[in-house]
Amino acid sequence: MYKSFYNLKRNPFELTPDPSFLFSTPRHNEALATLYHGVRSHRGFVVLTGEVGTGKTLLLRCLLQLLKQSNDISYAYVFNSCLSSLEFLQYIATDFGLPSSGKNKAEILTNLSNYVIARASSKLTTVLIVDEAHHLPVEALEEVRLLTNLETTNDKLLQVLLVGQPELDDKLDSVELRQLKQRIAHRSQLVPLDMDETRGYIERRLQLAGATSNGRVLFVPNAIASVHRHSRGIPRLINTICENALITAYARQAQSVTPEIVEDVAADLRVNVVSSRQLKNSASRDEGDIRRAARNLLELYAYLSTLSPHDGELKTLETVTSQRA
Repeated sequence: MYKSFYNLKRNPFELTPDPSFLFSTPRHNEALATLYHGVRSHRGFVVLTGEVGTGKTLLLRCLLQLLKQSNDISYAYVFNSCLSSLEFLQYIATDFGLPSSGKNKAEILTNLSNYVIARASSKLTTVLIVDEAHHLPVEALEEVRLLTNLETTNDKLLQVLLVGQPELDDKLDSVELRQLKQRIAHRSQLVPLDMDETRGYIERRLQLAGATSNGRVLFVPNAIASVHRHSRGIPRLINTICENALITAYARQAQSVTPEIVEDVAADLRVNVVSSRQLKNSASRDEGDIRRAARNLLELYAYLSTLSPHDGELKTLETVTSQRA
């Protein structure tokens, strides 16, 4: 619709994770290098986390392109992790080309183990990639850990990449998964773009779409600043705001996207509206922090009360308390 009006060859702000549109920040380069190194050096577990929309799946698509260029790598890619433990194992086996229909858990595990060992004996690399890994139940993550027990004195036979939102970090920090956490060789985190990166991100996408060939400035500097403020540097939100801004600018027959257009689009998209659930969760966290602080103070007071009255620290505490009263 607006492509011909602005002489663009393609849509610059598609929401689909297209590797050709990867904007390489130092953090993204580091994360991609960490994932690839983890696979190539047989490090076992590698974890990548980041907030919603920061580009985790796009980074995975770029990694998959690299892996496809190697004849010695076979991978299973799990992009729907809302599965039970058995369903998860069946999915992995099927993606590796192993029979799983009608087989029980023990049979699937045996087939997977034999497959990984056979490939390792032929000096081949086997990789399990799990996107949206924060949705995996603890039981499924434990199955993955047990699979990585297959190892030699030098190498892990199965390489596992876990990618997910920050909730994955919380899950891996739980007591139930402390054994898995100790086996993580590398961890990376994607963060939102800063102002300069947001400007480079928008300009890069416009360039790839052919905008620079006509000499027209589609997003004036103040409009880019407004996009960064409303998107908070999250690439997916940047795409959404910029796409709608171009549509609005076209509807108004404007030659460029102005800050006013971005403001109108942000208001229509409600990008700055905090949901009642978010407010409730925030309030619950604050209330929980207050309760924990009060409980800690009571426990401290109870402990101090057990000390000898001749204890200097106790006397000091009582003196300070009485002075404040």
